Amino acid sequence: MTQTTHRKVVVLGGSRGIGAALVRKFAAAGDNVVFTYAGSADAAAALATETGATALQVDSADRAALIAAIAAQGPIGVLLVNAGTAVLGEPLTLDPDAIDHMIDVNVRAPYHAAVEAARAMPDHGRILIIGSTNGDRIPFAGGAAYAMTKSAVQGMVRGLARDFGPRGITVNAIQPGPVDTDMNPAEGPMAGQMHSFMAIGRHIHADEIADYAVFLASPSAAMITGSMQTIDGGFGA
Repeated sequence: MTQTTHRKVVVLGGSRGIGAALVRKFAAAGDNVVFTYAGSADAAAALATETGATALQVDSADRAALIAAIAAQGPIGVLLVNAGTAVLGEPLTLDPDAIDHMIDVNVRAPYHAAVEAARAMPDHGRILIIGSTNGDRIPFAGGAAYAMTKSAVQGMVRGLARDFGPRGITVNAIQPGPVDTDMNPAEGPMAGQMHSFMAIGRHIHADEIADYAVFLASPSAAMITGSMQTIDGGFGA
């Protein structure tokens, strides 16, 4: 696999979990990495010191701030949209404002960020959005709104892949199953239920997601676009 280095790489939501793994992998490959964070200032500062990446505090739910931050980066070679949130529970009792905020972060932000990045993105650039296997399958109650946002990502990816394809820009989603992060620890109370749905009964490691993102951002993946790349241990099998 040939890896192009020294690109401008922007990771939205990069201070923890999958995002931090993405920052580490692309920085280690020699790329110039900028990542955003919303509230984890200490974690962001530590990661920036560790990797040499640049940390920016940006709320992905703030459309104007997000677009301005993307535009300020100049030509972006790789955009990785990892920022996301999950609101789960009984639909009749969930806070409607929390649902709307989730839609802002999980749907509107990836769309506006991708479009803004594409304005100055060099030909053959890469746009990757972290979705979820729940865009395909939601095997438990209380996840309707969350699954809706991840299914919306699928349509967005397919459409933008066609819009930007003539420039050789690829647009793909990575759809993880359960990933071992602070929000969903491998030893958490839901682990047993999640593993029961999987062919390989363990949480995914964030590094496994990041490794695949590096491949999808490489020249070797030039003809992979408009696709949902599912890494879920057979959760949706």
